[in-house]
Amino acid sequence: MKAKSISGNSTEEIKSALRNSLSQDFKPILAIAFISIKQDRNAICELLRQEGIAVLGATSCGEFIDGHQSEGAAAILLMDMHPDHFTILFEDVTGRSVQEASHELAKKALEKFKKPAFILCTTGLSKQAEMLDGEMVVRSIEEVVGPQLTMFGGMAGDDWSFTGTYIFTHEKETDTGIAALVLDEDRIMVRGMAISGWKPLGISRTVTRSEGSTIFTIDGQPALDMYLKYLGESYDDGKGKYEFFEDVAVHYPFLVERESGTSMMVTPMSVDKMEKALICDVAVKQGMKLRFSMPPDFDFVDEILEKATNLKNTTHADAEALLIFSCAGRVSALGPLANHENEGLADVWKTPMAGFYTYGEYGRAMNERQEFHSTTNSWVTLKEK
Repeated sequence: MKAKSISGNSTEEIKSALRNSLSQDFKPILAIAFISIKQDRNAICELLRQEGIAVLGATSCGEFIDGHQSEGAAAILLMDMHPDHFTILFEDVTGRSVQEASHELAKKALEKFKKPAFILCTTGLSKQAEMLDGEMVVRSIEEVVGPQLTMFGGMAGDDWSFTGTYIFTHEKETDTGIAALVLDEDRIMVRGMAISGWKPLGISRTVTRSEGSTIFTIDGQPALDMYLKYLGESYDDGKGKYEFFEDVAVHYPFLVERESGTSMMVTPMSVDKMEKALICDVAVKQGMKLRFSMPPDFDFVDEILEKATNLKNTTHADAEALLIFSCAGRVSALGPLANHENEGLADVWKTPMAGFYTYGEYGRAMNERQEFHSTTNSWVTLKEK
């Protein structure tokens, strides 16, 4: 398999980059596309479709390829993967549950391949400002495919506008749904890792009242009051709904212990001022244990790259393509280091790369089960066997 990554700030720039990438030796039939809501994604998908290229894509909060990072543009990874080794599935969640749609996608994947691996794109916020339940997506697909599930991917973004996110293929799109590049893992080697790096602070605390993704009380105290007091922060009632997330919460998510014993990052997205509650990006059950957290040290990028190098060396794995799904919050919290870790991963694997900044990530941490994540960098390499 060969791969090339292209980018552009307009449909015309993408058209030119696509034309320049095609040759007698490279005729891609698959594209993974990360496109800003500011771009004409339908026109870009049509360009690809006219060249016989199937598309899996998501809107972004910034996009990048090796050697280039942008915001408000498009980044595309082109591959000439064998057509028998993949399929693209699409499920609109409108009018049904996330669980039902996820089950259906997983069943179709098993009908196609005995051992399917998933490169997953789901919507984040819909136009109704509701977050799709990423945890439910993972658990529902796992129920069908089994605990050996291999899955990496991200939730679509919308350039921090919080107006609505989209996933799309060369044929369809939706602001509430799931799409996947499903790979035959007997034919495609899929290797990756999800790493956050946020560090726990203080003692373990208990969610004493919650409903869905809203935390009302922690250790019997109003969640918003405790959160602000612990961090020494304040909240301006006059600010917009998601400015609390951008100003404070993106830097200090919770580290929540799952029922399985593993941990997940949970980020407050907004607040309920009347209830003094925190509205998070995933559901948090009453009784769950949590700790406050803080961003990683500056040397954390070196740790990420060291783990990637170790995985490469211990598995004797090469790569023909690299995809990166990095939380949009990492840009705010880590600054230029967010781009440095992406470029570093591309240098470790020395292969064409494309990625985007997400509203949530899918992936497997080292020696742990498949999970939905927040504030995480989830990367995956592909290679035909």
